[in-house]
Amino acid sequence: MQTNTTTPPKPTITKTIWGQFFPLISVFFFWGFVAASNDILIPVFKKEFDLTNFQSQWVASAFYIAYTIGSLIYMGISKIRGKDIINLIGYKNALIIGLVISALGTLLFIPAANTRSFPLMLGGLFVVGLGFSLQQTVANPLAILMGPKKTGSQRLTLAGGINNLGTTIGPLIVTYAIFGSVLSGNETASIESVKTPYLYLGGAFLLVALILKFTNLPDKEETEIVEEENEGLKTATRSSALKYPQLVLGMIGIFVYVGVEVATAANLPAYMETTMGFHTKDVAPYVSLYWASLMIGRWSGAVEAFNPSTGLLKFLKFLAPYLAFGVFLVVNAISNHDLSPFFTYAFVILVLIFADMLSKGDPIRMLMIFSGLGVVALLIGIFTTGMVSIYAITSVGLFCSTLWPCIFTIAVAGLGKHTNEGSSYLIMMICGGGIISALQGYIGDVVSINMSYFMGVVCFSYLMFYAFSSRPILKKQGIDFNELEV
Repeated sequence: MQTNTTTPPKPTITKTIWGQFFPLISVFFFWGFVAASNDILIPVFKKEFDLTNFQSQWVASAFYIAYTIGSLIYMGISKIRGKDIINLIGYKNALIIGLVISALGTLLFIPAANTRSFPLMLGGLFVVGLGFSLQQTVANPLAILMGPKKTGSQRLTLAGGINNLGTTIGPLIVTYAIFGSVLSGNETASIESVKTPYLYLGGAFLLVALILKFTNLPDKEETEIVEEENEGLKTATRSSALKYPQLVLGMIGIFVYVGVEVATAANLPAYMETTMGFHTKDVAPYVSLYWASLMIGRWSGAVEAFNPSTGLLKFLKFLAPYLAFGVFLVVNAISNHDLSPFFTYAFVILVLIFADMLSKGDPIRMLMIFSGLGVVALLIGIFTTGMVSIYAITSVGLFCSTLWPCIFTIAVAGLGKHTNEGSSYLIMMICGGGIISALQGYIGDVVSINMSYFMGVVCFSYLMFYAFSSRPILKKQGIDFNELEV
């Protein structure tokens, strides 16, 4: 009698696994909190350590270059072991290890603050970034994979919305820790106070690691089922992730996207202090608005992940961004900031809503439209003055809001068993945040802070090219986002 050894068909995920998804996206909050808080540390360190614009941007460089170093370490260990290290230890354990590494990084803020050491501060941020590198390598593809293919980009956008809740709150908490209450009128930074929010953050990392230990996140065996689904592909599985042009071009896309996102915010304090005479402590609400703009856009894009009816979807597309804007207003009201400069921004949000509707949920179309709007926003910011220029520059956050999930979804499409490898390459390119922000700071030193924002125009222009070229590349491999039904 002959035994049937035929492999059973792999199941298709038809709905999002919410019970596992929500514990996963808690780590996205921390990434945002730290990334946005760096924008407050930059002007503080610049003044306290007497740094140039270029030197102050080392804060961003130390943090974001850690992502590249972390990815190289991950790939090096995997090569030595002869097996993908994440597949070896499992997704959940990889997340927990990443959180513990980041917690260790926060401990460096104790000696750094006590000795007023700029290098030690950078070292702490670097170690925190190393942990984030491992977390991001795992969490981003998991967010895409934990549900239907067609809404993978929207799930990653939802996770990004949680990320930007952290970016909205982070600058305000760190500003309060350093300067105290806005009503106190204190304009002198306290370097020793920097350690306080980061030590609390380290405790939160460990708490979430403990919670994740007891959650039922999918491990490698379950996710590989989804990763290897490549229905309709016209090309055979390739030997390496780097053999897929959508990934290689997407790596450059992540580099310039993170670059423009981080550099726009990181140079905003210098722009406002130089052109409008703001004090450092008064910049925090505007930095918060920039990062809240990403939250606004991501909340709008995320509603599709819940598969609402057509009528409800249209309603939520208008409601969600204004709910996110309301969160920004409430948080700043609690922080005793004057809200009057921000009400006009409600009209800017309308541009985002209509652009989102035009994209129709297609990540390629969305990448093209939103990158084009980013170019327009920066040109307005460069060639105008006053609050118009501030609104234009902060609106870059609106148009960056959905670019990460778009690029990531396009770049890993069709990679199958190479998804982890491809994800690691993409996370490596997050170093663009440190490199481009430092380069923009240097241009601000030698030319002008206004003209430095042309760096962002170049970055958005490349993303438009990536959107234009990716559809024919994917169609050659039998992938068309317009035809995905599950």
